[in-house]
Amino acid sequence: MASQLSIAVTFIAFLALIIFVGIYSATHKQNTTADYLLASRGVNPWLTALSAMSTGQSGLLFLGQVGFAYKIGISSIWLVIGWAIGDYIAWWFFFKRLRQVSEETSSDTVSALLAQNTSGARWISIVSGVIIIAFLGSYAASQLVAGSKALNVVFGWDYYLGIVLGTIIVIIYCFSGGVRAEIWTDAAQGIIMIGSLLLLLTVAIANGGGVAELLTKLAAIDPKLVSLSPTNLPLGFIPFLFGWIVAGFGVVGQPHILTRAMAIDSPDNVNQALYIKTVCGLVNSFCAIGVGLAARVLLPGLMDGGDPELALPYLAQELLPSIFVGLMLAGVFAATMSTADSQILCCSAALTQDIFPNFANSYKLVKLGTLTVAMIVLSIALAGDDNVFLLVTFSWSALASALGPLLILRVWQLPVSTSVALSMMGVGITAAMTWSLIFKWSSIVYEVLPGMAASTLVYLVARFMNANSFLDRKR
Repeated sequence: MASQLSIAVTFIAFLALIIFVGIYSATHKQNTTADYLLASRGVNPWLTALSAMSTGQSGLLFLGQVGFAYKIGISSIWLVIGWAIGDYIAWWFFFKRLRQVSEETSSDTVSALLAQNTSGARWISIVSGVIIIAFLGSYAASQLVAGSKALNVVFGWDYYLGIVLGTIIVIIYCFSGGVRAEIWTDAAQGIIMIGSLLLLLTVAIANGGGVAELLTKLAAIDPKLVSLSPTNLPLGFIPFLFGWIVAGFGVVGQPHILTRAMAIDSPDNVNQALYIKTVCGLVNSFCAIGVGLAARVLLPGLMDGGDPELALPYLAQELLPSIFVGLMLAGVFAATMSTADSQILCCSAALTQDIFPNFANSYKLVKLGTLTVAMIVLSIALAGDDNVFLLVTFSWSALASALGPLLILRVWQLPVSTSVALSMMGVGITAAMTWSLIFKWSSIVYEVLPGMAASTLVYLVARFMNANSFLDRKR
């Protein structure tokens, strides 16, 4: 009982700290929709970097990535490396320009940016808004599920209770300060994530007898666990790695991360934020892989009827004093909320600014939209699948395939007609879903690659046909 009480006290203390940060951020807010959605474009690069990192990694890191490493071993590192390369290229190539163009066109949302300077723009706003709500809402629901899974392990709570608790906390600080509250709390959550993962990894390595001893024990369980070469790759290693690089590049289609770049105080500070985010993100990812590998040795029973995605909270309970178990649990819960809050606010923006633009200038109606979206996400979480890794990766691929190529064209201000834009979104998302759900080829090449390629192909074919049509007229 004393142990559970200590865990609960530490956990509640960290949650209280996060909520306090969110509420305190309200002292800097302005009661305008522009401030609620983009913090008046005044966020410094450190906050941008930590917020983008914690928002992007989330429950996928603490549960999905740890569980993935637990199951397949060291070769899981290629997911991290490929994803990091793609993410870095996207930030370097795209995000500075995104910040500039979004301000020049007064675009406060992703859908507004997609619809800029186009006849029939309402259709682009509506369709992209529906896609954002559907898939980003499912993504947010997966984060609430991830947090509830961790609470279930430590406290034995029903999944539903953890989901409801997470939703209430997210609503509290979304209401207090909009995206500014999210970014401030994300930064605090990001620091908790880094500290808790480093702590658990250090203790796990010590309990496993050191790095060399852990690797020896992993090899004894299964030699494939210590092989850098992934197994069962029909097309070979290069297409597999390239698929994950494109997956990382798929950040160009993730509204909850794009808004961080749109809210930074200057386009010139985007690269500084990129460097900070990349270093912190790699530290987290490699720690998560190390925790997953250590858990395979120290908690081998999870492969037989257990849930490898829960390796981290189980390992924390096994190895850490109660107060640090509370810290670790706070880290997991913070990671999930840092993503869910961002996604709920992005969905709210899509609903109130793009689908129902009559609500756009009403601060109260925008907040009501946030509450409405939170209830939708809560419903999805209560009714949905509990596999965090699959939920996150599929939602990510759908958004990247539907929105990514079109956003690149808009940011570089290339001409795209309404019909082509709608076709790009429809074909991209259909290709990704077909690849994943019908052909089930995602283990060979992650579906972001065929999805984004199909969407891009639509644009290239349209440009080719228009060019030929123009030449015919000239003749």
